Amino acid sequence: MSDSNWDVVVIGAGPAGATAAALLAEKGRKVLVLEKEKFPRYHVGESMMPYCWFTLDRLGIVDKMDQIGFQQKHSVQFVSRDGQVSKPFYFFEHDERASAVTWQVERMEFDQMIVDRAVELGAEVQDEQKVTQLIKDDAGAVIGVSVENSAGEKRDVFAKIVIDGSGRDAVVASKEKWRNRDPALNKIAIWTYYDGAMRDPGLDAGSTTVAYIPGKGWFWYIPMRNNRVSVGLVADRDYLYRDSRDPGEIFEREILENAWIKEHLEPGKQVGQYWVTGEYSYRANYCAGDGVVLVGDAFAFLDPVFSSGVFLALKSGELAADAIEMALEKGDASAAQFEHYGKDVCLAIERMRKIVYAFYHPEFNFGKLVKKHPHLRPILTDLLIGDVFVDKFEELFAAVREICDLPTELDYGFRVADLEATAGG
Repeated sequence: MSDSNWDVVVIGAGPAGATAAALLAEKGRKVLVLEKEKFPRYHVGESMMPYCWFTLDRLGIVDKMDQIGFQQKHSVQFVSRDGQVSKPFYFFEHDERASAVTWQVERMEFDQMIVDRAVELGAEVQDEQKVTQLIKDDAGAVIGVSVENSAGEKRDVFAKIVIDGSGRDAVVASKEKWRNRDPALNKIAIWTYYDGAMRDPGLDAGSTTVAYIPGKGWFWYIPMRNNRVSVGLVADRDYLYRDSRDPGEIFEREILENAWIKEHLEPGKQVGQYWVTGEYSYRANYCAGDGVVLVGDAFAFLDPVFSSGVFLALKSGELAADAIEMALEKGDASAAQFEHYGKDVCLAIERMRKIVYAFYHPEFNFGKLVKKHPHLRPILTDLLIGDVFVDKFEELFAAVREICDLPTELDYGFRVADLEATAGG
């Protein structure tokens, strides 16, 4: 059984894939989204960077975000181990546009909202459809995918271009052996949820808080709707697993390492399970090949510390859609059409990666940086809100280098692949 009447097939209905699908369908393209799970489904990554607003506005769903009533987020703050809170980075002090107010979202509802928008704009979405193989022509170009549904039925689906938005499954990067992990960001994350935990007053009630523990580990504290808080713990594997591998025991042990976290969780009740993931910082060697483009976590994932995951998913989905529309207009789905897309996304990731590396360096903290260079606080805030697709951070990075070393740019992800060597499928 085969299906060949598509301009674009998208693997995965997460924010990256669904955004690309929506924007291409809006252009009148015939778009099919294949999602392996049954939507809506649970996903972590609830905190939104302010610059998510622009892609959401283009999708036409900003008003719906407010109608749903997601918790508003006005700032990010940092807390030392003894409970001392930094001056919050209030987004509105830096940018008076509507994007200065962002949200803490339940991903089950947020992701479904983007999928629904894609359907409204004309895309077809099929869930419980697992992509098992890429289909290539004799020259190695991707021309479709093999799919198996929940009943075990198999079919081939053909399209002019395939988008991989499969998230951490990274279908293309895994099958082509493109995935490279970032060795210096080999962290473990453990997270869960609390009901009834403490919230700060006023505008800070919805702030994302980063609270430090020993060895440059940290907690995230993300207040959400309905009196629930997402709480996560991120640190090196050896530190977290030093005397136990039980996530609940580790979590309870580390709560005692930060006075603010201990105080804020004390009135709350832990609900649901503890979730664990590790070795999550990676990037594909290539952003695209002939007939295929990678977006979101299927292309790269940096680190959760600045909540960049959803932002990079939305933005890469948007940029990929624009590049694919141009390729379809030309009738040319070759990898070369997506070089600018890959460069733009990788340069943005590299800018954020530098400050992530600094964050984990034992000599670095934001207070030290801003105290020494107060005029750089606005440009640092630019980076924290997601304004990273513009080259304007050299002075900031020079100041950071006065405190700690920064990584050289990774040399992969910028390029496109020649898939001829792996033709077939």
